[in-house]
Parts: sequence; structure tokens; C-alpha cells
Amino acid sequence: MTDTRTPPTEPGAALLRAGRFFRPGTAAPDLHSIGLVGGRESDAFYRDRWSHDKVVTSTHGVNCTGSCRWNVYVKDGIITWETQATDYPSVGPDRPEYEPRGCPRGAAFSWYTYSPTRVRYPYVRGVLLEMYREAKARLTDPVLAWADIQGDPERRTRYQRARGKGGLVRASWDEAVEMIAAAHVHTIRTHGPDRIAGFSPIPAMSMVSHAAGARFHSLIGAPMLSFYDWYADLPVASPQVFGDQTDVPESGDWWDAAYLIMWGTNVPVTRTPDAHWMAEARYRG
Repeated sequence: MTDTRTPPTEPGAALLRAGRFFRPGTAAPDLHSIGLVGGRESDAFYRDRWSHDKVVTSTHGVNCTGSCRWNVYVKDGIITWETQATDYPSVGPDRPEYEPRGCPRGAAFSWYTYSPTRVRYPYVRGVLLEMYREAKARLTDPVLAWADIQGDPERRTRYQRARGKGGLVRASWDEAVEMIAAAHVHTIRTHGPDRIAGFSPIPAMSMVSHAAGARFHSLIGAPMLSFYDWYADLPVASPQVFGDQTDVPESGDWWDAAYLIMWGTNVPVTRTPDAHWMAEARYRG
């Protein structure tokens, strides 16, 4: 039913109209929606849920090399929702397409981005932070403070043995960067730059991040470790047994295989965007 009454024009009418936004309502447990009783005003909450200012392209690359293309809808700088992109080039009519790529974990990424449990600030082992602050207050120099801690076996052992037991406390960015810089300078002065080593898990996930860190280590004379070493005997065993460096063919080549061996993996869970090739190859016979 349409309300045909003429809105009030006397002084205070704007305040009266604004009052409809301050009526009691019931918030959802996740605080993503609110329910109002009566009228069609609540429709605005639904419409605004899907409103956006622009669409950007991104992927969900945290510990995943799927590189799925997603359209991210942004309003006022905030991610509002995401959809899988469907503009991949076609591979032809005789084999499965790549799109759409994605998984439920990726679809939930925008919620992780704004989750209260997301780590957004530096955290330092509490016992180490207390030692550093005390030493710096006494010696005034960050490098001398770090050297003072490292030169005391009892204090060094105390903060090292606290690892794995929690006890992390929030620190400021300036203080965290200062501690890292002091540790680098002290280590280079005392032991040489080759005692500092850089490690980046799966550099392909973020070439900008990896390149920045690798360049920094190169400039100070520190080596970069091979990220592949943490896969135990896989880097050595795969070339010896198969003649190539592990999973060289891409997942799309599963379609061409006459025989597939899935060993030590649950493809629909760990490689969700690629699992359809496994199922389609099996369907193909």
C-alpha cells in the first residue's frame, strides 16, 4: 500500500522524518543486518547491501596458489561483496574451460579482511619487549639495548624459551621496526651479514613483497634461502624419480591424462578451483 499523505512542511519536519531511522530494531548476531518492524523501510538495507562505487580485480593469495580471478565490489573504500570472474579466454570446444575459478574459502575472504581476529598490528613476545624497553631506557641506544640482551645468556635464554607459549603483546609500528633494525645492525657488526638469512614461503604469491625483501637482503650482503627447502625431500626426490621439478604440468593437463594417481592429497579440498579437471578426466574415461 502506498502512503499518499503529504509530508509535513512545518519546522521540525526534517527531524520527524529522520526519526524513522532511530526506531528500535533487532540486530543480527553477526551485526551485518538489522530488522525493523512495519513499513517498507527495511528494503533499503537489502538494496544497500549490494550497492557499490567501483569494481576491482583481485585474488585470494594467502597460502594458496590458485590465483583465482575475482571481481571485488567496493563502496567507500570497503569491500561489500565479491563474485567470480567469468571473462577467462576460452580454451576451445574440445576441453573444459578454466572459469569460474574460486572456492568457499575465497568467497569468505572479505569477512576475514574485516574480522576482529585479524592481526593488524605488530605483536612481540612480552618478556622480550620488557627486556628491550628496560635496556633502551638505561642505555638510550637501540643497538646497544639489543646487544645488552644478547650478551646476557640468562636473559636471552629466558625470552627464547618463552616461544610457543603465547604471551604476545601489541607494540607500536615504530618500536617493532626499531627492534628489527637494532637486531640487524647488531648481528652484522658482531657476526657479519651472512648470519642474516631471508626466507619467503611461495614467492609467486606476491612477487612485489618477495622482490622487496630479497633486494633488501642483497643490499646488506645477506643470503636468501630457497623457499623450496621446507618441502623436505621433495625438491630432491622429484627430479630423481620423475625427471622434473614436481608438479610441472598445470592442472588443466589432467584432462589429457589416461591415468591419474592422487597421492597424499585431497584435491577437492586443497585444490578446489582445479578439482573439476580431475572429475572431468574421470568422466571422460
